Amino acid sequence: MSSPSHSRSPADWRESNRANWDERVPLHTAGDYYDLDGFRAGKDPLRPFELAEVGDVTGKSLLHLQCHIGTDTLSWARHGATRVVGLDFSEPAVAVARDLAAGLGLGPERAEFVTSDVYDAASALPEPSYDIVYTGTGALCWLPDIRRWAETAAGLVAPGGFLYLAEFHPLTDVLDDETGSRVVRDYFDREPQVYDLPGTYAAESTATVHNRTVQWTHPLGEVVSALAAAGLRIEFLHEHDVSLFRRFEAFEQRDGYFRLPADRPRIPLMYSLRAAKA
Repeated sequence: MSSPSHSRSPADWRESNRANWDERVPLHTAGDYYDLDGFRAGKDPLRPFELAEVGDVTGKSLLHLQCHIGTDTLSWARHGATRVVGLDFSEPAVAVARDLAAGLGLGPERAEFVTSDVYDAASALPEPSYDIVYTGTGALCWLPDIRRWAETAAGLVAPGGFLYLAEFHPLTDVLDDETGSRVVRDYFDREPQVYDLPGTYAAESTATVHNRTVQWTHPLGEVVSALAAAGLRIEFLHEHDVSLFRRFEAFEQRDGYFRLPADRPRIPLMYSLRAAKA
């Protein structure tokens, strides 16, 4: 990932990001990264630590914010969730998710997908609250206001339910792209980061047109504090030394994850947290 340019939040940040994601949906459905043929045949894309930390979802309703093409969302239905709802701002992504659900024999009463900006979720979703609100893996960097996100997400958690977030660790955003060993960016930088990069993590060498994106880094303390301020009780915060893609050129792929070389000191590459509503 090349260094970003910095500017005050561009007025078209949402439109630029949506155009970028809309264009990449066909690349993601065709490539090996999401392996949709394998998914249809029963392959589970959920990470083992997520399954362990979320726990048994049998009989529960689950909302997936920023769900992209819905593979994780639908996997929770396979694990027993009575009803899953996915929300994403990309209409092409939602269309793919709906097709996947139909192909699995999951009708709208069991798996429903909604096109909406995450900040507008409360007015766009079919139900006012859910037992589990699930999100993460590259979602928060697209949002400028983490407090507004936390208030929105917390408002969608049913009493007695919880929010579960699994996300890439913000420490990885400040390290050099080659070795992941040098601090080259400001951890506390709140400014928007504007990138102009072709391709996608699922098809890196593919030529693309809509390459401009606007992203934000949210320090770990900011995320936890925002959820606590929104009325949720933090049950745990775990840090993980694995990643889901080749964030640094030095990464090695072992045991289904990307990791730093075995002879390197470990650092947190992802984190996960669960926050409950009384």
